[in-house]
Amino acid sequence: MPTPAASTPNQPANAERRYEVRRADLPLSCPLPSMALWNSHPRVYLPIQDEGGRSTCPYCGAQYVLVD
Repeated sequence: MPTPAASTPNQPANAERRYEVRRADLPLSCPLPSMALWNSHPRVYLPIQDEGGRSTCPYCGAQYVLVD
């Protein structure tokens, strides 16, 4: 089951392949603010609204789906 975007603080970065996000999580970045950044790729902002509610990180390939 996909991990909600802001479920737990300091969750491991890039641990899932698919994340469900909400409009409250925008602007969307990968890794998410709740993820540890020290062991991940540079933060990149994803234009999920411009991409029809789905976006893929160019670094790690994680898929983000806007659910509301």
